[in-house]
Amino acid sequence: MTLTLPRLHGGRVLLRPLADDDVDALAVIVESEGVREWWGPSPSREATREDLHNDGTAFAIEVGGELAGWLGVSEELTPNYRSAALDIMLAPGFQGSGHGPTALRLAARWLLHERGHHRLTIDPAAVNERAIAVYASLGFKPVGIMRRYERGPDDWRDGLLMDLLAEELR
Repeated sequence: MTLTLPRLHGGRVLLRPLADDDVDALAVIVESEGVREWWGPSPSREATREDLHNDGTAFAIEVGGELAGWLGVSEELTPNYRSAALDIMLAPGFQGSGHGPTALRLAARWLLHERGHHRLTIDPAAVNERAIAVYASLGFKPVGIMRRYERGPDDWRDGLLMDLLAEELR
């Protein structure tokens, strides 16, 4: 069953369903300094395009009408484990301006209140202090280190699993 994503607004940020036309521009963003070191290596732009398009369900992030990034959502719908995972990437020019936390908060509220999830997870690289601080500001808490979790630019690196219960969202 394919999930139909809503349009979610907050301040200047709009989350909208990812369109085919967005994927090429997002693939270029993934290659930008400030993004590529966290996204991980890709064998080709086509492989990146497929990851963006097929990686669960995804929103395009717009700021002031301009494509600013991507927000992926993956849901566990089994009733006894109902939860969702988030992933985000913002173009360098939109980082550090509060747009990432706004986008995450919009998606989190929708997942918790409209989709009925009780817990959300996110899994930054364990050395990505900036991302970890942003996620903590929203209420995400560290759960544990996942050793050699993802391929980084040079080798395998650890990931930090973080989660947030519905009542903890700030």
